[in-house]
Amino acid sequence: MLDGWAPFDFKTNPSWINPNYLVLLVSLEITYFICGLLFALVVEEWVWDYAITVTVIHIILTSFVMSEFPLMLHWWLALGAGLISMICGGEILAYCLFKDNFIYPILDDF
Repeated sequence: MLDGWAPFDFKTNPSWINPNYLVLLVSLEITYFICGLLFALVVEEWVWDYAITVTVIHIILTSFVMSEFPLMLHWWLALGAGLISMICGGEILAYCLFKDNFIYPILDDF
């Protein structure tokens, strides 16, 4: 049974046999990956910018909700892995779907 603090809970004991920790970890990773795909469909490019912005907002909200800054290494590793999967999955999908519409900078003038 998870409470309303689950998306912000970084104090759960990290253990592979703790079902609460596993639910929090898997839900974070799946949510970040799916959001990366959705960002690709909505914005078509620069998914990395939206991914970093959402992650910074999540860190700020987590600090306010839990009343302290998260210093747990396992939380930062999970968040970093989710961020990388969001960026990579979203950018790959955006490139595959919209590669003809990408704006490539002209570097001949430099």
